Amino acid sequence: MPTYSAHPTAAILIIGNEILSGRTQDTNIKFIAERLDKAGIKLLEVRVIPDDEEAIVESVNTLRANYTYVFTTGGIGTTHDDITAACIAKAFGVQLVENDEMLEILKGCHQERFNENRRRMALIPKGAVLLRNKLTVATGFNIDNVYCLAGMPTVMEASFVLLLPGLKTGVPFVSNTVTCNLREGDIAHALTKIQQAHSSVEIGSYPFYRTPPDIGVSFVMHGADPYAVNAATDAVVAMVQQFNGTFTIVRF
Repeated sequence: MPTYSAHPTAAILIIGNEILSGRTQDTNIKFIAERLDKAGIKLLEVRVIPDDEEAIVESVNTLRANYTYVFTTGGIGTTHDDITAACIAKAFGVQLVENDEMLEILKGCHQERFNENRRRMALIPKGAVLLRNKLTVATGFNIDNVYCLAGMPTVMEASFVLLLPGLKTGVPFVSNTVTCNLREGDIAHALTKIQQAHSSVEIGSYPFYRTPPDIGVSFVMHGADPYAVNAATDAVVAMVQQFNGTFTIVRF
């Protein structure tokens, strides 16, 4: 399989009991992953954990030690279960302090509706930098290689698009897709040989079963070298033709 030594790496940490219970469907992973891919930052791990101090601290410390960037979403609001900021402070061994800039922003926004609950939003780890967005005064923060974002997708997205240009990036990844009417089990051995011959390209195999009876498989060739991705794609097309299959192809 390909290595990514030339690319920055990343992990996503989704924090929230509501995700784990199924009450809320996460869309943040897809949004972040797609943009990291285009920026040449290789997403290598995603974790979903509860609003639990021990779980957050352990996960943050493990991930930040293993990857170039860590992106967290969730748990930075005004309620009792919004404990991410305090946990990040504990993970880094720093104090949770009131940020003067954020405090003034909150006071100016809420005015007579400003209260102690909203004031909690100004508490961030000492030394952290605010992550602003153009949608709302609600903000995340960055400390070292950890970026803490809101769980609400619209707010998270607004913050992420502004922070992304400031990250170290790599050669963008590209993908081709070949969809055919063959069965995965019939071509598995041939596909393995193609993967071995094109080791710098990830080749994913995704079978589908649709109604009316429509059985087949989609192959996704993914990598940083467009020539290698196209070469692997051509090999997959030749394999499909060898098995007398029909196919469609979408190139980057």
